[in-house]
Amino acid sequence: MQRLYRYTWVALALFAVAVGMALSYEAVRKAQGSFSVLLESFVLTMLTLYLLFFLVVLVARYAILILYSFMEHLEGLYFKRDGPTPIYRDDASLPMISLVVPAYNEGLVIQAAIRSLLQLDYPNFEVIVIDDGSTDDTYDKAMAVASEQTRIPVRVITKRNNGKAEALNTGMVAARGEFILNMDGDTKLSRNTLRACIVHFDNPKIGAVAGNVKVVNRENIWTKIQALEYVEGLAMARKAQSFMRSVNIIPGPLGMFRKSVLQQVGGYDNDTFAEDCDLTLKLLMRGWHIAYEPSAIAWVETPSGLLDLLKQRYRWTRGILQATAKHRAALWQPRKAGINCFILWYMLFEGIMWPFSTILGNLFFGYVGFQYGLATLLFFWWLQLTILDVISAAYCIVIEEEDPSLIFYAVMFRLFYINIIDVSKVLATIEEWRGNAMTWGKLDREGKL
Repeated sequence: MQRLYRYTWVALALFAVAVGMALSYEAVRKAQGSFSVLLESFVLTMLTLYLLFFLVVLVARYAILILYSFMEHLEGLYFKRDGPTPIYRDDASLPMISLVVPAYNEGLVIQAAIRSLLQLDYPNFEVIVIDDGSTDDTYDKAMAVASEQTRIPVRVITKRNNGKAEALNTGMVAARGEFILNMDGDTKLSRNTLRACIVHFDNPKIGAVAGNVKVVNRENIWTKIQALEYVEGLAMARKAQSFMRSVNIIPGPLGMFRKSVLQQVGGYDNDTFAEDCDLTLKLLMRGWHIAYEPSAIAWVETPSGLLDLLKQRYRWTRGILQATAKHRAALWQPRKAGINCFILWYMLFEGIMWPFSTILGNLFFGYVGFQYGLATLLFFWWLQLTILDVISAAYCIVIEEEDPSLIFYAVMFRLFYINIIDVSKVLATIEEWRGNAMTWGKLDREGKL
């Protein structure tokens, strides 16, 4: 019955894609009598054609992500593509894993994070906390937990502040394990994380595994919409990408790597504000496959206020653009780069084309609606995107077994949230293109872990 329930939501999600296309066609058909006025203006004509093209690409994206994510879901249920014989059959054969926790001024959450790691269901691991020159009591609190431990090794290494990338590289050098799990200092992992991730490395082509990031502080409208965004916008995309073994961003809160692979690519670079995205692209360009493990969950504290949220998305956007620019040669070499060429274009679509087009579409349809009496265009534009969001959200929540109440936030997501975020992304893109200076802009923790 549960499987039938999930299949039904997949069918509804794909049906929503068809409805979105039908609504778009209906908007054009109803307004065709007034298009003669629009066609008198070359600019308006070009904008109309561009937005229709964007809409087709967007609908195709929804269809492909839903289809591929469900195929990956089915593989997880019924098949084992990564090899018929597991290498790690029992606890005695499980390899050592080093958990690296970079921390800068994480005094409010570091003890909860470390103690949660000590509860992980895995027989052979160590915890390495890298205090990146904190100015608060992060080091003292981490040492207090380390001194309590005898069963699981907990090491605390302090260093001069030089950024997260160098802290992670310090942990890589200090790690004794054959595999390394990198995470954030504000993260709590599900107990099965290590066991769930390690099995993917039965496949020698897998260089890393991305985890499933979820919001822990679901306390107001901003954090609840982000909870939905993580389930729909991030988890669904990673699950679809995992079907092709080409996850394009291993999230900072949870990523497991072969230590040899990290060493091969030179670890993390500190020349972008998205070191996790940059490292992921380095792995992909070297031919390594990257899988996604939905049952390995990292619970994180997200911004609870609008200003902190905008700062975070501004940094994410600029960091992803910086990482993409480093590997831009692959954009124009489809034969040599293969799937990586598509991945880079996909990232540029989501980072640049999508936010610009959403803002442009709202302004354009608002203008022609009032100027030429085509208000139905604006209505259908918003309605078809909202339907896609609602059905996709429902599908993802069923697959992820998430809180059903998050579905209702899909309307708010489309009505105002995405527009605010897109403005931040557009500004970030413009300032990155202009070369404006920026700082890390670390989020102040509230201790909700």
